[in-house]
Amino acid sequence: MRIPTIAIFDIGKTNKKVFLFDEDYKILVEKSVQLPEITDEDGFPCEDIHALTQWVKDSLHELFSLSEYEIKAINVSAHGASFVHIDEKGHQVAPLYNYLKSYADELKRKFYDAYGGENEFSRITASPVLGNLNSGMQLYWLKHERPEIFKRITYSLHLPEYISYLFSGKSVSGITSIGCHTNLWDFTRNNYHDWVQKENIIEKLAPVVSSKEVTAVSINHHKVTVGIGLHDSSAAIIPYLSCFSEPFVLLSTGTWCISLNPFNQSPLTDEELKKDCLCYLTYEGNPVKASRLFTGFEHEKEVKRLAEHFHTSEEYYKGISYQPEWVKFHDSYQSENLSLYSTYEEAYTQFINSLVQQQVTSTNLVLHNSRVTRIFVDGGFSNNPIFMNLLSLAFPSIEVYAASVAQASAMGAAMAIHKHWNKHPHKADMIDLKFFSSKDTIS
Repeated sequence: MRIPTIAIFDIGKTNKKVFLFDEDYKILVEKSVQLPEITDEDGFPCEDIHALTQWVKDSLHELFSLSEYEIKAINVSAHGASFVHIDEKGHQVAPLYNYLKSYADELKRKFYDAYGGENEFSRITASPVLGNLNSGMQLYWLKHERPEIFKRITYSLHLPEYISYLFSGKSVSGITSIGCHTNLWDFTRNNYHDWVQKENIIEKLAPVVSSKEVTAVSINHHKVTVGIGLHDSSAAIIPYLSCFSEPFVLLSTGTWCISLNPFNQSPLTDEELKKDCLCYLTYEGNPVKASRLFTGFEHEKEVKRLAEHFHTSEEYYKGISYQPEWVKFHDSYQSENLSLYSTYEEAYTQFINSLVQQQVTSTNLVLHNSRVTRIFVDGGFSNNPIFMNLLSLAFPSIEVYAASVAQASAMGAAMAIHKHWNKHPHKADMIDLKFFSSKDTIS
């Protein structure tokens, strides 16, 4: 008897992965690839959407060839702020423009002057001013700067929904993609912002459907159910929302460290927006207040400097335990003067202490006026004993846990359409937790 499974495509900016999960959400198959970038018409690096499309199709064909598994459903988790522009036949009519590409100041000023100014517009759309990282601005740019391309577009699909379209043949817009700092969504009215209508952008956006919606299709004589796809940050929080009902904050750590509070639904203030707060939408359409730090990137740079100064490997920090005596709580970390530190251990501990202080300030932005009792830390820093102990010390009235869930965004995409492929209830123990007590961190 073949094992019932769901196939999940988890498309990151660097790593593209595909998984088969069984009904207990165990990973049975995992494959990944890194695809070389190409350049757009301006010579700026971008995703090779044709290579990605081919890899997705080839990977599914390969999975179907595994006779021991029955693929009952397919869904997608993918990074946001990326549009795939297609014509009426589904062919791409433009590159998948890179959200890191700079945005012309003059065009940006024209937009915000026309629609209420940066502060008010950002508040209404829960979107800090981020240029192309506000994906709606890519459509505004195409209309005004590349009208010949804009005219050829039938639909602009965010990347998760585009990958789903490859299987379902249905063009849709999902709320998790629309609600992710896109400048498209009016959080005060729970609908598209007026500018989307006034600029005729709405004509290029597929109908909005629920992230729980599925389409039954036949692919190579295999009957499968296809979800519409989810933005990866919204997908990653689904396992936690499924397992825990008491208010919590999820601190998702990686290149970015993002504090997500699904229990804080107060509108964003101007001050919060200036400090890089934003809102996501869950797959059920509820706002999740979030704050961000570029901590992982900063950590990557600093461990290289420390390794060079102290003549160690770049991964030396992984063997360092937490020693309270190495922490100078009232001293700032002197990145430019490492000779002040007698050992790598002392310098690294003080560096992490400085990161934790920044993290506390950032996380407090989303904790405000919410009854959070737990902070779950997942990703790279959850395995860092110095970071975790200092974080627990900084939040003595909140329980701090290192949380481990294998491939949270992929699992979340599978859980979003659970009832359409899985006969079993969710298990409560799918997330591993390790408690860090603030009492244990004081010598």
